[in-house]
Amino acid sequence: MTVMINAARKAARGLTRDFGEAQALQVSRKGAADFVSRADHKAEQDIYEELSRARPKYGFVMEERGEIEGIDNSNRWIVDPLDGTTNFLHGLPHFAISIALERDRQPYAGVVFNPASDELFWAEKGEGAYLNDRRLRVSGRDDITTCLFACGLPFAGRPGRKRALDEAKRILKETAGVRRFGAAALDLAWVAAGRYDAFWERDLNIWDVAAGAALVREAGGMLSEIDGGRNFLAGDSILAANPEIFEKAKELLADG
Repeated sequence: MTVMINAARKAARGLTRDFGEAQALQVSRKGAADFVSRADHKAEQDIYEELSRARPKYGFVMEERGEIEGIDNSNRWIVDPLDGTTNFLHGLPHFAISIALERDRQPYAGVVFNPASDELFWAEKGEGAYLNDRRLRVSGRDDITTCLFACGLPFAGRPGRKRALDEAKRILKETAGVRRFGAAALDLAWVAAGRYDAFWERDLNIWDVAAGAALVREAGGMLSEIDGGRNFLAGDSILAANPEIFEKAKELLADG
């Protein structure tokens, strides 16, 4: 955990310097509304160097570099150096560094750090989930009408937009509201902290969810694919919720 936190804080120094000067950054388009900045690449390099130095045999899965095989077949780092890139480039202080340790293809530990708010979420299997030094638990709300959900919505031109909007409409009819803040790692961390009662999104990558999944699990939450499948790390979708409303959330999101 110390290794992961040190790597996140090292990357955060560069991101903090660049944040607020987003218009001056050299950016290139990967696609509509999906940007990569030099800050993103620099943060990933900082994390890669720090983790490689501490655990040279571990492999990596990184958003920009892709998969790097390690000598150790059981352990690999899952890294998103800047989750919420569009927020970052627009000067919105809702973005995070996400680092997970995957052990035997399961999330073992995770760190999600928002440098703008200095909120460090971290968890390790069997040790609980924490925000800085405070122990986290998912919410205990059991009345769906009082629950607050978070989601991800595809931007224009991406597949699945109509389905996502239909899902949001069904949730809005039954709950206290839906939020879409644009950083899946933080959405999951906020489920772990009880700020959201549930979160769902489709078409994510493993680096978007691995660290957050470790947080939700250690905070007492439940996770699956939206249709109930267990392969949410490499699957089509993720649903995270407190145990009291998990099944109801899955039922509301079901096609129909």
